[in-house]
Amino acid sequence: MLPNAGPPRGPSLLTVPAGDNRERLVCPDCGFIEYENPKIVTGVVCTWEDKFLLCRRAIEPRRTYWTLPAGYLELNETTSEGAAREAWEEAFAQVEIDCLLSLYNIPRISQVQFFYRGTLLNLDVQAGVESLEVGLFTWAEIPWDQLAFPTVHWALQDYAAMRGQTNFAPRTNPPGNYPFSV
Repeated sequence: MLPNAGPPRGPSLLTVPAGDNRERLVCPDCGFIEYENPKIVTGVVCTWEDKFLLCRRAIEPRRTYWTLPAGYLELNETTSEGAAREAWEEAFAQVEIDCLLSLYNIPRISQVQFFYRGTLLNLDVQAGVESLEVGLFTWAEIPWDQLAFPTVHWALQDYAAMRGQTNFAPRTNPPGNYPFSV
């Protein structure tokens, strides 16, 4: 640091950098550009025979509602590794990831969500720190009106549509309006 220059300011100037087309935070001292990018969420539709693993959320948003094991991707992991990690963190579930089931774009909250199809390797599941409880539900037992997010509905419906298929393109957002806000 130069004498009497004061502390570095970091990215604090909102401007359109040269060669760009939108405003970004830029450091007026060194020109560093801070890019804000979407969050990646990864999860898994885990099954054991004809039952689906669901977790009752212990955290906001949507605390007490049911969800699939899912969460933010960590640095230095693949989306499938992240899905398996989330199953472990939320339900101490050991899963075998089969294939990518769906990819949802949620621009309103700047998220891209990947859901995999997976199989529980054993029934030794229990609530992790982010879950109040976990359960295995048949299709008829799924608490549809207590699911936390539209993408949980979508992923379960996509699982049902692709059940038994081994060669398919990942599903995407359903067409038209969905009856829940994301």
